[in-house]
Order: sequence, then C-alpha cells, then structure tokens
Amino acid sequence: MQVVGISLVHNEDRFVRTALLNVAEFCDSILVADHLSTDRTPAILSELSTELDHLQVVRITHSGESHALVEDLAGTDTWVLAVDGDELYDPMRLADFRGRLAGGEFANTFRIRPAGLHCDELDGRAGRAFGYLSPPGRPLLGLFNFAAIDAWRNVRSQRLHGGDVVFREGFDWDSWRHLGEEEGWDQSSFRDLHLCFVRRSSDDEADELAEGRPNLSETRRYRRGALGTLEQLARRSLRRSAAQNPQASDWKSEKYRRGERVGVDATAFLSVPVGS
Repeated sequence: MQVVGISLVHNEDRFVRTALLNVAEFCDSILVADHLSTDRTPAILSELSTELDHLQVVRITHSGESHALVEDLAGTDTWVLAVDGDELYDPMRLADFRGRLAGGEFANTFRIRPAGLHCDELDGRAGRAFGYLSPPGRPLLGLFNFAAIDAWRNVRSQRLHGGDVVFREGFDWDSWRHLGEEEGWDQSSFRDLHLCFVRRSSDDEADELAEGRPNLSETRRYRRGALGTLEQLARRSLRRSAAQNPQASDWKSEKYRRGERVGVDATAFLSVPVGS
C-alpha cells in the first residue's frame, strides 16, 4: 500500500508550507500542481522540493490538468489524499490513521472523508481555531481508494472532481465513510482544519474573506473548454457571475457554515508555523 498526496494550489503562501509538511510523513509521495500562483507560493514550493525528496511540483495553466498527475494510479494499491493550501491535517493523528489504512479497515471503501472544521478565524498564537464542524457542514474530499477503480478519466475542472470513473465490482460513488460523522472531531484520527474563510495569500487584502475565495472551478478562466448540458451551462454561468463578485456569493456559506460556530484547540495543526 502507498499513500499519494495531490495538492492543487493557487496563491496559498500563508499556509501551503504547513499544509504540505503536515502530511509529509503520512504520504509516500506528494504531487503539487501550482496553478499560476503570483504570490510567494512558487518560491515556497521550490524550497519544499529541496527539503522533501518525495515532493514534486508541477506548474499548470488549467486546473483540469491536475488530475493527470494521479490518473495512472487507477487499479493500484494506492490511497490518494486531497490536500490543498487551505487544508491543515493533524499530523500526529495521521500516524495512527495510516496504521488503520494498512490494516485493511477501509479496504471496502472508495472514499474516506475526514472530520472537518470549516474555519473562519485562526489565532495562531493562542492555538485556537473557530468555525463550523463537518458534519453538519459539507464534507471535505479526503482520501480515495484507487484500488477500487480501473480508470478515472475526462476530469475537466480539477483533480478528483467529476469525470468518468470505472469502478471495480462492489464499489461505486456511495462506497464512502465520513469519519467526522462516525467518530466526531475530538476522537477522529483523520481530521482536517479547512481554512476556507481565512486569508490565504499575502496578496489578499482582507484579513478574512466573508464568503471565502471562489473555488478554482467557479471562475471563468478555470473552465475554458468545459462542455455540458444546458442546465450545467446555466449553473456555470451563475457561478462565474458570483466568482466575479465573490462578496455577493453565498455558496460556501450555505454549504460550510452549518450548525453552531465552535472554537477548538488547533495546536496540533500548527506544529509548523503558518505564514504572516
């Protein structure tokens, strides 16, 4: 068994170093697709690639190119971890979680979703994070069992999103477990601090982004060449309009800000100091 991390980043210089170092021991290799970053992200990734011999950085011009980095892993004994520049996994608990993977606990599962906290405030000095738990918030991507599929092709937007999947017998899109639901934030060995409403780049003007930065696939330039039904095209048009005026978009708030706002101890996620 191997674990491969796949990261798609764009202007993430405040957290990307911490995000990748937090999963460095958990992953046998880490593939980073840098989508036209203009802040310090490329320099940070260059430094990391010299520090970590199992980290590879690829510069891409369209977010859909990121899936090609893992496409050939289909049918192999590989777990693929989605980790982005705004996702901090708990590195200490990942060690225990890797043992659970190797022990076969999740062999009949296609996707494992982590316990998540969709964070809108991070106090690094105090080691506290504030936001909304998943569940009830939208679950994060997490881990994919590539031994459960024979192929995953025609992904247009970004890695591990949509496309055509050829499942092996006994698996489908519903073959997933949400450890946030099963184990809860405090107990789970697979948990993710999702900094979706926090300033992620030194180039961002606001300390906090009220509605979060638009996803790569929500903006016009990241969807060139994508085709679909009239209904899909209509939805994309609405997303493009929202992306051009992020403060007018409430998609992320609707999906991520569910339930009670809570505060948690974030010390374990910040063993590597985040950027300023």
